[in-house]
Amino acid sequence: MDTTGRHPSTAQAVRGFAYDHLPPHLQEVSKPFHDLAETILDRLPDDPELSAALRKLREAKDCAVLLAAVVRSDEGSR
Repeated sequence: MDTTGRHPSTAQAVRGFAYDHLPPHLQEVSKPFHDLAETILDRLPDDPELSAALRKLREAKDCAVLLAAVVRSDEGSR
């Protein structure tokens, strides 16, 4: 995501939405969060509420990706 010219707190809040490094089954869980973060970043100005929204979205993404990894791991151990 391009954060050129954005407030440092906005730029920091979008870190962690990359998904290319993940295995394919986790990429498909993570990508919609990346896409939504990019849409939000494109549509809204820098503001403490934007930073908060992006941080909370990243937290939600982290939870979903973790669950997908655990489910896959549990399925592999059966």
